[in-house]
Amino acid sequence: MLSKVRHLKVTPRMVSAASLLALLAGWGAGSLAAVTPRNPAQDAVSAIELVRATVASEVAASNNSSTKYMFCDRKTGPQGSQTRIYVETRQAMAGMTTAYNDKPLTPQQLQSEEGRLAGIADNPQQLARRQRQEKDEADRTLRIVKALPDAFLYDYDGAETGTATLGKPGERMVRLKFRPNPAYHAPSHVEDVLVGMQGFLLIDSVEHRIARIDGTLFQEVSFGWGILGHLDKGGHFLVDQRDVGDNTWEVSRMSLSFTGKILLIKNLSMKSDEVFSDFRRVPDNTTFAQGVEMLKAERVKLAENHGPRAAATDARSH
Repeated sequence: MLSKVRHLKVTPRMVSAASLLALLAGWGAGSLAAVTPRNPAQDAVSAIELVRATVASEVAASNNSSTKYMFCDRKTGPQGSQTRIYVETRQAMAGMTTAYNDKPLTPQQLQSEEGRLAGIADNPQQLARRQRQEKDEADRTLRIVKALPDAFLYDYDGAETGTATLGKPGERMVRLKFRPNPAYHAPSHVEDVLVGMQGFLLIDSVEHRIARIDGTLFQEVSFGWGILGHLDKGGHFLVDQRDVGDNTWEVSRMSLSFTGKILLIKNLSMKSDEVFSDFRRVPDNTTFAQGVEMLKAERVKLAENHGPRAAATDARSH
């Protein structure tokens, strides 16, 4: 559902309501958990205002994603781990596998990886198709984000402080519990999953950024009137974001665990945990072909430093 969620990456933005800022200022430096709301109804309104302001900031910033990065991704699942390096380009994401189960690629695997990338770079139709796929995935993710204020009811649940791996170091993060809004009707299959989900958000109350979304299905959720399939009760997802510098936020972790059925007959099972680390700026106008060359150079550097294992260790440490 939230695959490629990292396309949500946006620079911190505007959206500040005077009433919301006044509320935040009133909290002072103490923990939200220690604050007794003067009025439960007022507290609920303030919570939804915070969510709406944050979502508005995410949506506005998603239209300004010109800042590009190279980064490492280590994904673990039932079949083991895969370590990859990526470069964001102005055309599409370029990615290269560097290790399986923390072991470097064989010469044959490396040749296949480089051949695949060369085939994309030299094929305008294939590159255009990747661009469309990434845009579609980003649009679906954004639809989920836009639905957050209406799909759930929110309650304050304390506060946390940002760290080097979550949010922005030292800044206040508001914790909000959420549960389905019984008045909400999903406008499409994309939002169907929200009607059976509960969990919490961590919101940076200074930057108006979502630092964490943690959701669990408390009931089975059908999509496509049950004909297309369903997701089983107990499914879980978690997405973390953090400030990686230059006031830019990136997804730093994504964990998915879902089971269910598709078309009533095909079993669905998704279980993975990804850690994104070692973010480095690249020129904003980088082309896909240039990104491929950057990946090759980075792979050589990693190999010289026994990099796949080192990169995997670095990813785990984050």
